[in-house]
Amino acid sequence: MADSAVWSITLGELDRKMGVRIIEESIDKVVATLPVEGNRQSFGLLHGGASLAVGEAVGSWAAVKHASTMGKVAVGVDVSATHHKSAREGLVTITATPISLGRRITSHQVVLENEAGERLCTLRITNMIIDKK
Repeated sequence: MADSAVWSITLGELDRKMGVRIIEESIDKVVATLPVEGNRQSFGLLHGGASLAVGEAVGSWAAVKHASTMGKVAVGVDVSATHHKSAREGLVTITATPISLGRRITSHQVVLENEAGERLCTLRITNMIIDKK
């Protein structure tokens, strides 16, 4: 299928409220950024829920880009995360890369890093590929 048929990322309401910006998008890699400011919990750290929300979004976008090459969509069926380090300020970079791109199931690794390149969080997301409704 031609590249022009590959789905292009559109930010949702939560993505816009969180300040997400798309940096790169392809079937092999999706990269976005998230400001820590505005996404902190009560102790001044990047909220773990914000990390999961943005990680799930970026991983799902990567899965939908793959699914779109088959004229299908992807829906999340599992996500898990490990928090390694916290952040109080700056910009977080989120990168999703495929672990497995199948016809029915995709799995992606999603890594969140601070501006120094230190890993903050690692997610694994699995999406099911389904027909468009």
